Amino acid sequence: MRKLSHQELLNLRLTTEDALNSNRHPICIVLDNIRSSYNVGSVFRSSDSALLSEVLLCGFTPAPPRKEVHKTALGADESVPWRYFPTTVEAIEYKKSQRWKIVALELTQTARNYSDLNKEDFPLCIVVGNEISGISDEVLELCDFAIEIPMYGVKHSLNVSVSAGIAIYEAVRLWKSY
Repeated sequence: MRKLSHQELLNLRLTTEDALNSNRHPICIVLDNIRSSYNVGSVFRSSDSALLSEVLLCGFTPAPPRKEVHKTALGADESVPWRYFPTTVEAIEYKKSQRWKIVALELTQTARNYSDLNKEDFPLCIVVGNEISGISDEVLELCDFAIEIPMYGVKHSLNVSVSAGIAIYEAVRLWKSY
């Protein structure tokens, strides 16, 4: 076994132009007032690697072009379609008008396990919330349901970009299984 060289990896990857013109997975992610540019960049990178349809940036979430976002995204902010909305409510209304299911990645009394998505849940829009306060009650009310990632240790949450990456890849895995 040997690691692939940088050139071998490049030969396996889409170009930015090819990625932008690809048939993308019917999954998008909404960033609800995320504070950290580095978390935003990390979500862009996960969204690119999973070929998500788009990233929706809302409220005070840092948006490209921004040095810190671009650095952490490793350029994925240029290969993933994205839109900015002044409020998360506007972003959700936009996706609902396109008949997308809206799911909150949040700890709620009725949250389903993140691996319990069904074919009927797609196209799927995953909302992730602020690093401190999570998803607002106003936004939660607009979501069709909530999902959660089980926590087995002392802590009850993960970093927002880590939880987004886990949910993104599980949604892609489930979508591809249908």
